[in-house]
Amino acid sequence: MGILPLVVVILLAGAGSVARAQAPAAPAPAAPAAAPKPSLPSPPPNFQYSPEGRRDPFLDLVNRGTDAVRGTSASARRPDGVPGLETGALVVRGIVQSRGAWLAMVSGPDGKVFTVRSGDKLFDGVIRTITPQAVVILQEVNDPLSLEKRREVRKFLRGGEEVK
Repeated sequence: MGILPLVVVILLAGAGSVARAQAPAAPAPAAPAAAPKPSLPSPPPNFQYSPEGRRDPFLDLVNRGTDAVRGTSASARRPDGVPGLETGALVVRGIVQSRGAWLAMVSGPDGKVFTVRSGDKLFDGVIRTITPQAVVILQEVNDPLSLEKRREVRKFLRGGEEVK
C-alpha cells in the first residue's frame, strides 16, 4: 500500500465532513404551549398602607412646606416685608431721589411694593447702592461648590439684571 490510497482515504473523509456541514439543518422542535399565568394575590378588603417611619410613596413631594436641609417650615423661617425678599424675585418699580439720597420702590413675587434704601437687608443679601438707573445688590451665594461667596447683582429700572 502506497501513499496514493492513503491520500484518497483522507480526501474522502474530508469530503464527507464537508457534505455534513452543508446539509440542511433539521427543523427546530415546536415551542411548548404557554404555561398558564399564576393568579396574583389580592389585598385584603380593608387594606391600609402603613409607612412605619418611612416616606409614604403615595404622597406628593412637591410643595410639602418643609425645608429638608434645615427641617423647618418655609413660612416660619422667612420674615415679612423687605427682609423676606429674595434677590431673584425682586423687581424694581421705580427710583426716586429724596433729601439727596436715592430710594427705590421694589416689589416681590406677591406684588407688594416696598421702599428700600442703601444698606437695607434682604433675605439673601444687602442693597449696596441705588443709582438713577439700577439697584445694586450684594447677594450671598449659598452654593458650596462656588469659590465666591458673594456676587454683585444689578437690577435695572427698565427691566433685566446684570450679574458680576
